[in-house]
Amino acid sequence: MKDNKKKRPLDVYSIVTSVLFFGFIVVFALLTIFLPKEKKSELENRNLASFPKANIDDIKSTEFMTDIETYISDHFAARVPFLKLKGFSERLLGRSERNDVFITENMLMEKVPEPDYTSIDKSVAAINKFDEGIDAQVFMMLVPTAAAIYPDKLPSYAPSADQKQLIDYVYGNLSSSIIPIDAYSAMQNSSSEYIYYRTDHHWTSLGAYCAYNAAGKKMGYSPLPRDSFDIQHASSDFLGTLYSKTLYDGCEPDVIDYWFGENGENILSMEVNTGMEVNTYNSLYMREFLSVKDKYASFTGTNQPLIKIKTGCTDGPRLLVIKDSYAHSFVPFLANNYSEITMIDMRYIQTSYKSIVNPEDFDQVLILYNVSGFITDANIPKLKY
Repeated sequence: MKDNKKKRPLDVYSIVTSVLFFGFIVVFALLTIFLPKEKKSELENRNLASFPKANIDDIKSTEFMTDIETYISDHFAARVPFLKLKGFSERLLGRSERNDVFITENMLMEKVPEPDYTSIDKSVAAINKFDEGIDAQVFMMLVPTAAAIYPDKLPSYAPSADQKQLIDYVYGNLSSSIIPIDAYSAMQNSSSEYIYYRTDHHWTSLGAYCAYNAAGKKMGYSPLPRDSFDIQHASSDFLGTLYSKTLYDGCEPDVIDYWFGENGENILSMEVNTGMEVNTYNSLYMREFLSVKDKYASFTGTNQPLIKIKTGCTDGPRLLVIKDSYAHSFVPFLANNYSEITMIDMRYIQTSYKSIVNPEDFDQVLILYNVSGFITDANIPKLKY
């Protein structure tokens, strides 16, 4: 009996599709293996994983395999376009948060974590202890982030810490001899202006000026009028830290401005102590950073343990600033009113701060942090030692 069953025709379409699919995988695998590997992602402003070194025991462990996965994730071919496509797809699906950054129509905003009040109490206790041990007048400024000033821009039901409540709590528990500075009202009163970057977690130079103007009332200096400054546009293509976390291209790049007071920059010298070496500059603005990703670092450079500034305001008081990076675009304004400004960053001081600076050498001390930085910085309690 003859077999009457007809043979199925070859499904050419399925074969071609399969070949193309597997070819695509093979090509990308080969590109990932053989293309040169970068040590740092400039767009994301972070170091990329290096290939893990391991012995036989390490290879058997899950940690080694996790390191391999991280390495592949950091170095696969066309990685950045894929990440951008992924982010675009997530936006189409209605997702408005990525890597703890809220994505709004025209602004990226940092998600501020809920504060651990046990940790907050330790930081406040250390600040009070610091104040007890010195004669200089201590001031404190907690600066709200953009999420606190523009809550209406946040996605619906977006969780975000109540920053005003936290600021009030910290100020309410400070020693009565420490003078708090209300940066919250200063920023809120200027919320219609360009006071926060669209793609970065810092305030703009205008935002810093608003706080400088408010701080003068408490710290005893006379702020220079806004219209007395010569404003220079240093860059118009700044993509900041929040862009690095999201790679979201829907926000307009930021503008970096330098504000020069009536006497120009009013700076004699700036010494930057990296812990390994001391470098001296004749400007508060390090323009070489304008050609790299981290353009905000053009304000007095990157975070370092110690920065000493001598200004042209030779008859002004001496100020110690204990700070996070918000101070970097704030200090150029203070240079118009203080003869010496020293900044220390507790995150980069491994020994007692007293080994590099003596608070008794100053007339005033300003403790300046943004709210998110204050919540997450575990180094502030070192102030009590």
